[in-house]
Amino acid sequence: MVSVPGRAGLYIPDLVVVPRAVASGPGNRVPAEEALLVVEITSQHNANHDRIGKVHGYAQAGVALFLLLDPWHSGRPAATLYGKPGNGTYRQPATVGYGDKLTLPDPFGLDLDTGIFPVS
Repeated sequence: MVSVPGRAGLYIPDLVVVPRAVASGPGNRVPAEEALLVVEITSQHNANHDRIGKVHGYAQAGVALFLLLDPWHSGRPAATLYGKPGNGTYRQPATVGYGDKLTLPDPFGLDLDTGIFPVS
């Protein structure tokens, strides 16, 4: 669980990457500002909450990188990487359609092949 301050409360992301020291701490709650990367995969039933509410909540909490995998994106499944949070919003979103390359910046420094992501 990622603890998001304010009205958001707790989110249970599909994947969260944290430093080893944080991961080995007590309990299963992670302060949002400690997360290096949070990944959410939309479903038909919660897509708007992930696309709007969680984007805002994670940005407000200072999550460095938020990757939204959206097989339900209108027109074509898409992956959006949000970065550089500030003032409750992300300043550098990058969206690619599934099948295109998406680069995760440092500390990851890797290219994701979005063509392998499943489409429901």
